[in-house]
Amino acid sequence: MGDNARPDRGALLTARRYDESDVRVRPGKGSRPRTKTRPEHKTAESAMVVSVDRGRWGCVLGGDPDRPVVAMRARELGRTPIVVGDRVGVVGDVSGRTDTLARIVRVEDRSTVLRRTADDTDPYERIVVANASQLLIVVALADPPPRTGFVERALVAAYVGGLKPILCLTKGDLADHQEFAAAFADLDVPVVLAGQDDPLDAVQSILAGTVTALIGHSGVGKSTLVNRLVPDAFRATGVVSGVGKGRHTSTQSVALPLPALPGQSADLPRGWVVDTPGIRSFGLAHISPDDVMGAFTDLAAAIEDCPRGCTHLGPPADPECALDRLEGEAARRVAAIRLLLVALGSNESW
Repeated sequence: MGDNARPDRGALLTARRYDESDVRVRPGKGSRPRTKTRPEHKTAESAMVVSVDRGRWGCVLGGDPDRPVVAMRARELGRTPIVVGDRVGVVGDVSGRTDTLARIVRVEDRSTVLRRTADDTDPYERIVVANASQLLIVVALADPPPRTGFVERALVAAYVGGLKPILCLTKGDLADHQEFAAAFADLDVPVVLAGQDDPLDAVQSILAGTVTALIGHSGVGKSTLVNRLVPDAFRATGVVSGVGKGRHTSTQSVALPLPALPGQSADLPRGWVVDTPGIRSFGLAHISPDDVMGAFTDLAAAIEDCPRGCTHLGPPADPECALDRLEGEAARRVAAIRLLLVALGSNESW
């Protein structure tokens, strides 16, 4: 080999000993250890979500309307849905001062959920409100005329979601309420009158100390009712639903605190009403006949004897439906519930 000849590179590498300096580590995310461990946030304060608007949630600490905060969803929650009525854990700046932002780090299990779909073919469920104990179905007796189909669908959603339904009738000065209310008598649905000339004592008594969602078509007087129940609703809307922006959009639900009733102890909870947008349709694509029957504990046991695939509608569709063996008051309830099942299968979302 001449003086200018190059040594063979392979021979040099073979003769050389390797050490840790020869190991190349690529910097960046790939070198970070991954873990599913998440902080427990034991000091998180409990709060109730009262509004949602473009990635910001209005909350009240401890359910106290005098302690509002604005919060964002913590990164570890990912895309976990958070809706009005949710009970959450909040950390960070919980002072509630202007331009401050807390973080929602936990969403508690829901006790009730009011769901709907855009129509009966839409697989996507929309959660209207969480953890409400009651559903006030607001219906005008005239102008626009009442629709039993809408009420029946709202009843189905309430029963399946665990809410107690209440039928609230407005514009009683234009039509008598008894005939319309009689259609739901066998379901033991409470009925209250809330026209502009009707006193609200009965309604206020039912709503006191609870979280109640209000639903209804546009034009039935729901907004008027909310303003009567919460005299400062416009101001309260700006406080609890603006989430830093000072406005309430008609496309979102908002929870409003009810004022204390005359003589009510300050130690008792005042209650909340959740004002929802005017509903144009109430799809129930996510609900099956068995879901409806399962909501009635007195009938759930009876359908265990039904043949597989029974729709519980009775003859001629289901000649061997076990519900046909029931008698008396139970039989009347079955007849009323079957009207709900017909509405469920009507493919009309009203």
